[in-house]
Amino acid sequence: MRVVIQRVSEASVTINQQKVAQIAKGLVVLVGIVPEDTQEDIEWLCQKIIKLRIFGDDKGLMNLSLIDVDGEIIVVSQFTLHALTKKGNRPSYIKAARPEVAIPLYESFKNRLKDLLQKEIQSGEFGADMKVALVNDGPVTIIMDSHNKE
Repeated sequence: MRVVIQRVSEASVTINQQKVAQIAKGLVVLVGIVPEDTQEDIEWLCQKIIKLRIFGDDKGLMNLSLIDVDGEIIVVSQFTLHALTKKGNRPSYIKAARPEVAIPLYESFKNRLKDLLQKEIQSGEFGADMKVALVNDGPVTIIMDSHNKE
């Protein structure tokens, strides 16, 4: 499972000209799923995401986590995070999990974040054509892959 985490001062997701998610201070988490992903991948990533110290303290140092700042999250499915670009100019998405595998894992990912944060998790809609608007605060953008825990 691969995620791109962006610290935001505000963000929203629109589908068919309807705003389906909106947050103020928090994180936008783009999630790409492969067939090999498991609950262990979800657990590792969710624990890391909520504890990442990427929010500024009173001295402006990145010492605070999402929990510390009572931030919000928007989760967006994004199969293109597993694009293969080695050959040619058209990316291949063959590594991305098919919906029958990815959707249950995506829902489990959102539910685990909800359990850990004890608050609703906003999200886009799996497989929909979404417009994601955000103000990347910092900018702070972090990429994590549960199969390459660096």
